[in-house]
Amino acid sequence: MIPLCERTIYNLEQRGEFPRRIALTSRNVVWDLADVEEWIKARKLSGIQARRPGMGG
Repeated sequence: MIPLCERTIYNLEQRGEFPRRIALTSRNVVWDLADVEEWIKARKLSGIQARRPGMGG
C-alpha cells in the first residue's frame, strides 16, 4: 500500500511522520489501516510530494 522500503518507513516512524507499527510477533508488524489512510490523506492535502531521483532539489 505504501511503496517505501522498510527502513524509510522506520525512519519516518522515528521522526513521528508515519503511524506507529503494531508488533504481532517479534518478526511480524502491521499498521492500523485507518491510520495509514489518514496519513495518505494528510499528505495529499498538504501537497507534499516525494522527490524523484535526478529532479534536483
